[in-house]
Amino acid sequence: HNCEEKEIISKIAGKVCPLCKQISYHFTRDPCLSKCGVRFLAVKIRFLGSLMLLCLLCFQILLIIASVIGIIVYRLSVFIVFSAKLPSSTNGTDPIQKYLTPQMATSVTASIISFIIIMILNTVYERTDYENSLTMKMFLFQFVNYYSSCFYIAFFKGKFVGYPGEPVYWLGKYRNEECDPGGCLLELTTQLIIIMGGKAIWNNIQEVLLPWIMNLIGRYQRVSGSENTTPRWEQDYHLQPMGKLGLFYEYLEMIIQFGFVTLFVASFPLAPLLALVNNILEIRVDAWKLTTQYRRMVPEKAQDIGAWQPIMQGIAFLAVVTNAMIIAFTSDMIPRLVYYWSFSIPPYGDHTYYTMEGYINNTLSVFNVMDFKDKSKDNPYTGLGNYTTCRYRDFRNPPGHPQEYKHNIYYWHVIAAKLAFIIVMEHVIYSVKFFISYAIPDVSKSTKSKIKREKYLTQKLLHESHIKDMTKHMGVIAERMGEVADNSLRPKLE
Repeated sequence: HNCEEKEIISKIAGKVCPLCKQISYHFTRDPCLSKCGVRFLAVKIRFLGSLMLLCLLCFQILLIIASVIGIIVYRLSVFIVFSAKLPSSTNGTDPIQKYLTPQMATSVTASIISFIIIMILNTVYERTDYENSLTMKMFLFQFVNYYSSCFYIAFFKGKFVGYPGEPVYWLGKYRNEECDPGGCLLELTTQLIIIMGGKAIWNNIQEVLLPWIMNLIGRYQRVSGSENTTPRWEQDYHLQPMGKLGLFYEYLEMIIQFGFVTLFVASFPLAPLLALVNNILEIRVDAWKLTTQYRRMVPEKAQDIGAWQPIMQGIAFLAVVTNAMIIAFTSDMIPRLVYYWSFSIPPYGDHTYYTMEGYINNTLSVFNVMDFKDKSKDNPYTGLGNYTTCRYRDFRNPPGHPQEYKHNIYYWHVIAAKLAFIIVMEHVIYSVKFFISYAIPDVSKSTKSKIKREKYLTQKLLHESHIKDMTKHMGVIAERMGEVADNSLRPKLE
């Protein structure tokens, strides 16, 4: 390729910006290409663009993880401050001391802060996304943004804390956060109520007020009295445009709500009812918004809902795993069943019948206060007094045992039962799901027969039309061949 050909291509393609010329010359080192700037290496530029978008997405996900870590540090700090300010002796009759515990205050305030951070990060990310092709990337960000704190409370909080003699520190300084003595299930429920309910209220307020205020400002900016003389369609033109991503955020809102309803329903069974109430209100809000505050949208055909269908299927599959793990690892159902059926009777228990008596004592391990580390002994809030032992929630051998402070046999029975429960529950639910999908097809037999008949009639019409066209063309060809034959025979006869 010479420069003259490239100059011709440049004239046909139009004027190219100097930046494209510089980038093209940077990749090719061809002075002719830098001059015309047309033969641009689109593959490399697309790769760089995709790489930049991936880096941006990773940075935003790391920002969310950093916010989750910040909330963890906040929980630890506030819990220490609340615990230090409590009086040393409480009679338990004060209602404030009875209900406003350090755990409850820390959980509620941390959930509110987490919701505020989610809304802020959600707004920041929406300003960088303007294309419908970014559905998966947008959902990935929203998934991490909304569900990261819930996943932390459900599966990580209180799971790696060690025991009093050897606590686990992260970054060599901060102790891992522990659950309430009753478990983390109540805290997870509080987190879900605040985030899910706050999100529904905030979205409805935003959908009502934002377009109404924008239209109100637009009416005041136009010439007064012009609406009395302009037709209705021109007045509607001044309403807010729906945009290409109008339905995108409606779908995204429903998908996020679907995730809250399915992923953590084991800890918050009222989530479907809350979602139903929100959807009833959402229908009326969207109807008012679309008919009075936005321009009428142009209908467009769509084969399906696009990438949202596999996203919903993925959430449904993941929901089975998360709920099974919540029941197994976050709740106390499995330890209670193991104690009832195995450890309340011989050879491990002292009772002659199945009972839950002694379960609490069985879940509390014994620790010798003399085995505390120096760091814990110097803690002014320890308050050891004259006690020689203390109890903590874990399944470990007592001091003096050949394997002291190691996990006991009850712990391994519980772990095996939890894993077995997860495997059985997943297989049963997946089997029922596949059976129902097979028994109830997506398209009924009558609809399939109608589709087949429609295809048959379409092919028949096309075949008949093709035959008519062929007959017509053959007639024209025959006439032309007859004319040619007549013209060739006419000179001979003359």
